[in-house]
Amino acid sequence: MLITSGLGNIIEQELPWCAVYTRHQHEKTVEEVLLAKGLDVFFPAYEVTRKWKDRSKILLVPLFPCYVFVRGGATRRLQILTTPGVHMILSHGERVAAIPEEEILAIRRTVEGPFRVEPHPFLRCGERVRVIRGSLEGLEGVLIRKKSSYRLILSIEMLAQSVAVEIDAADVVPAEERSDRKAERVGDNYAALSYGS
Repeated sequence: MLITSGLGNIIEQELPWCAVYTRHQHEKTVEEVLLAKGLDVFFPAYEVTRKWKDRSKILLVPLFPCYVFVRGGATRRLQILTTPGVHMILSHGERVAAIPEEEILAIRRTVEGPFRVEPHPFLRCGERVRVIRGSLEGLEGVLIRKKSSYRLILSIEMLAQSVAVEIDAADVVPAEERSDRKAERVGDNYAALSYGS
């Protein structure tokens, strides 16, 4: 996010993401108003097909119902809270609760890619895997099997919510291999960071 100081200097700051809790079915409206206010907003959504007796329609629905994500919410709290449809910013006491950048990036890469994404019950346990090739390379999540396909489960810990994205099981390895490979490459002096998050 770029912030202009009073002297006209542009200072680039990496501000943390936060979760904004909205009224039911107001996520898209809140996103549009916050964008108009100049905030960096992420509203993950996915497509579903709804069928009626006479027709069917593809709808874009929130991946995390009643939530949008905003970068730098602690610095622009008033602008966010005065937005119609916003209930609150998730906080720990008086401090805005920060969401790790890697969790937002993981969700963003899946919804912006050519993947089938859907909500999934929040998981803490299960085998953690790391994607080793393709556009999701480097992401870590929990691998599950659903009928004949595999899904990678990605989570936003603070919300205790997860999403599932279809993946080829051949494209993942156990996440524990990551630390082994890191240790092997430290002696090579070049890329202990290449497997970093």
